[in-house]
Amino acid sequence: MSDRPSEDDLIARYFAPLAGEGGLGLRDDAALISPPQGCEIVLTVDGLIAGVHFFAEDPPEAIAKKALRVNLSDLAAKGAAPLGFLLTLALPRDWKPDWLELFARGLGEDAAAFACPLLGGDTVSTPGPLTLSITALGAVPAGRMVPRDGARAGDALYVSGTIGDAALGLRERTAGLQSRDEPEGSRSNAAFLIDRYLAPQPRLALAQALREHASGAMDVSDGLVGDLAKMLRVSGASAEVDIARIPLSEAARAAIAGEPRLLETALTGGDDYEILASVPQGRALAFEGAAAAAGVAITRIGTVTTGQAAPTFRDARGAPMSFARGSFAHF
Repeated sequence: MSDRPSEDDLIARYFAPLAGEGGLGLRDDAALISPPQGCEIVLTVDGLIAGVHFFAEDPPEAIAKKALRVNLSDLAAKGAAPLGFLLTLALPRDWKPDWLELFARGLGEDAAAFACPLLGGDTVSTPGPLTLSITALGAVPAGRMVPRDGARAGDALYVSGTIGDAALGLRERTAGLQSRDEPEGSRSNAAFLIDRYLAPQPRLALAQALREHASGAMDVSDGLVGDLAKMLRVSGASAEVDIARIPLSEAARAAIAGEPRLLETALTGGDDYEILASVPQGRALAFEGAAAAAGVAITRIGTVTTGQAAPTFRDARGAPMSFARGSFAHF
């Protein structure tokens, strides 16, 4: 006879403690929420699969936090504040209670830290790998959501944080390149990059600045080169980008200095979950000031231009740089 809890017991034990008021204790088939007065609801969903978006042996807490944070990153890019989330969890048949305990703990920590409570969802068994999907709900003042397709010629282009750390961290995580025999600095850099892959930082603090100043925005999930192309394509515009201005961490710079071809990995590899924004020139200084006040580092990397060609990325000599691929793609 199995000592595992039933589905109802599983929900009551691991997930009901995470439920917000609108989740009704996870005792119903639906949640019930009211948007703040004068606000609209923004919804986003991301699915994560073991072996595709994370390693099955990654810490359960890290898997849970990444699943929530990648959705919070989407809300931030739209200028929205979190309201709550729905979770669909497909557990492989060999799941262990200890693993689920740690998963729920990590999820609960981030739900509290980002004021984004669990509202409901579904828990099922699967013959395949661990799969989870989170649908996050956010609130934005009516008519103020920042669209992806708002970039216009003349706008300044900004990115938050640093670019490429997660892609380089995935490379370290996959290849295990930094051994115990490596210098301490190399091991520290590798640890930093791997942490950036495991634990993205949703830039929710930037949401108000985006609402007030940006014409368009999206989060960088599949690689800066490809995601900028996506944003410009739907905006009917192009861009000029100065590669030397793209912000890189010290750890990324060290990796690229040792292996220059890794610059392409950093620019196209994905999993950054930073914010890419277009800002009218007349709002650029105000946007920079608002971001600084919010404690979020942003860097101007280029300018939106006319036309519908793919964006041009220029190196330090002004020559355009070509890439084997623009971004991560599932298909």
